[in-house]
Amino acid sequence: MRRLVLSALAAMALAGPAKAQHQDHATKAFAADAREAFTATPAFGPDGALWIARGTADRVLVSRSTDLGKTFGAPVSVTADPINLDWGPDSRPQLVIDRNGGVVVSYAIFQDKRFNGRVYATRSTDGGSTFAPRVPITSDSTSQRFQTIGIDPAGRLFAAWIDKRNAAATLAAGKPYPGAALAYAWADAGADKAARFVDTQLAFDNTCECCRLGLAFAGPGRPALLFRNVFDGGVRDHAVVTFADPKTPGPLRRVSTDDWKLDACPHHGPSLAIASDGSYHAAWFTGGSVRQGLFYARADNADAPFGVPRALSTPDRQPARPSVQAVGTVIHLAWKEFDGEKALVRWQLSSDGGRTWNPPRTVAATGDASDHPLLIARGTQVFLSWLTKDEGYRLIPLGEST
Repeated sequence: MRRLVLSALAAMALAGPAKAQHQDHATKAFAADAREAFTATPAFGPDGALWIARGTADRVLVSRSTDLGKTFGAPVSVTADPINLDWGPDSRPQLVIDRNGGVVVSYAIFQDKRFNGRVYATRSTDGGSTFAPRVPITSDSTSQRFQTIGIDPAGRLFAAWIDKRNAAATLAAGKPYPGAALAYAWADAGADKAARFVDTQLAFDNTCECCRLGLAFAGPGRPALLFRNVFDGGVRDHAVVTFADPKTPGPLRRVSTDDWKLDACPHHGPSLAIASDGSYHAAWFTGGSVRQGLFYARADNADAPFGVPRALSTPDRQPARPSVQAVGTVIHLAWKEFDGEKALVRWQLSSDGGRTWNPPRTVAATGDASDHPLLIARGTQVFLSWLTKDEGYRLIPLGEST
């Protein structure tokens, strides 16, 4: 089996309890010592402020910046007590800010030594000063991991995750069940401070059980999810589903035929964006027999087939962890690769909806451990969000989209 090269994750412990208030504290720039944080998930609020959710060894913290990450307020603990946080390479706390400024955080914990997880969510309605008691994202306690959350164009809160309830029941009956299932739910319409999701549904069985999901919205009530599926013969290639309406997942569309036959967990999920012209933009990692490395492909719309995948780098540079962001019809791509000494973040830009691309260039580098690079937009401005052990947290502007 081809050996998977995974990004290193540092083991960390929180030095002390977080302060309950952050608005009145002027602090130094957001720290990224490996003893303090190993992931940083960004989100912009409606007022333009930057929020960061950090997963640590035993809790989740949020911080707010009003100067694009130069300084942050004192971190606030989302979790009242220490937790056994899911530390998987493709797992991280998720963060969104709703149109009213409500701060919604979701995260997963390990329930046991068999890596069965449980996903929780909470909301702050007072600017991140306090958070409601956590609630499970679903009432089923079998196992959920690799959740993603997002707010659709109508302002509704959506969640999707990898769920093992059907796998557990089928295997207990002595029948085979490859992988897990893709589950989803919407938050209820009430002003529930706890960010309560209701009416969990399973969209598809037999998805890969250990990869992050790519999420975008094709319109109000129409989430689109990119995920690693388990096709016939144990092939773990990527597929996308676009919802016809909030309760109706559309058909599964295969993104590419990489023919990665693998009875194991890649822990290496994809990224998805939908441009204003309706085109789809997917980036993913594969170790298949047809192609190996990091690839990008586009589709003209939700029903069109994806084009021939384009390699983002060469396998010898260990390309990994793609992130794609669309602003209008301007498409940004970022990923990590290794030059033999340092981890680099490479960035590439298309101004015509992914049809042609500028040459890639290096926009950041580090010599030690680092989080996945993430792209985030505020209006027409796109930024690279990256947490590293040596350099700390950085929010790097990548250019105005027009």
